Amino acid sequence: MHFAFIENIGFIHWAGFCLFLIIMLALDLGVFNKKQHEVSVKEAIGWSAVWIVLALMFNGGVFLLMGHDKGLEFLTGYLLEKSLSVDNLFVFLLLFSYFDVPKKYQHKVLYWGIVGALLMRAGLIVLGAALLNMFWWIIFIFGGFLVIAGLKMAFQKEQKVEPDKNPVVRFVKKIMPVSDNYEKDKFFIRRKTGLLATPLFIVLIIVETTDLVFAFDSIPAILAITNDTFIVFTSNAFAILGLRALYFALSGFMDKFTYLKLGLSIILIFIGMKMLLSGVLHISTVTSLLVILVILTIAIVMSMMKNKKI
Repeated sequence: MHFAFIENIGFIHWAGFCLFLIIMLALDLGVFNKKQHEVSVKEAIGWSAVWIVLALMFNGGVFLLMGHDKGLEFLTGYLLEKSLSVDNLFVFLLLFSYFDVPKKYQHKVLYWGIVGALLMRAGLIVLGAALLNMFWWIIFIFGGFLVIAGLKMAFQKEQKVEPDKNPVVRFVKKIMPVSDNYEKDKFFIRRKTGLLATPLFIVLIIVETTDLVFAFDSIPAILAITNDTFIVFTSNAFAILGLRALYFALSGFMDKFTYLKLGLSIILIFIGMKMLLSGVLHISTVTSLLVILVILTIAIVMSMMKNKKI
């Protein structure tokens, strides 16, 4: 048994990247978004561009320090995670609409949701990589799971937000009373009767549990590209960090991407088949990257063409 992250990357690189994450998250909440406000489309597009540029700069460093193959693995993994994360945006939109979350508080919910997502995915990545190292046949289970997930995404009806059926939400409501109204941007408030959770905290819980569900699709998918845990985690992290800005940039016209879900489902099926056929057919990282790019391009172009006809 061996772990790819021990062999391929040193402790200093892990520590450096984790320090980078802490600094960027601290700057985000403590400096750039210290005052709660409604994020404009212009601001969101600017931040989306910043995160994409940072990811590409990091990718350049991977190419230089770790080699061509690792650089391609990061780029493919980042594109895969970025595209799959778009599915989260549709859920966030439904969730915020269902709970009527004021726009100036949505940023805080997504911020802490991303912090939780980074921690959860780090654990899932290490677990997934360890399972693949210990039990080689797990790759077929992951592959089959992705094919089923892709088919489910392609044929499922429009998603609905049903918080009362969320077991974590139900558990929280059993152990802690929840206030009837939003209390500015607070997750908890103290009253004479004791500590109360606010509806904003319930929204945060659903965001976290939703991301956990999506992670069960995305983590096996990227492990089909590479088993290097450093590449898997960093590409995941950059995709997640840019997710919040992407939501505010696209929230006004996400319904225009008619064929994007179908494109994402085809990508999941492709990655799943790659894992299932790994014993008899090798699909290179370059090929995977090109397939993902082509599928996304076709899905976006077809969506644009359909919207022009309407």
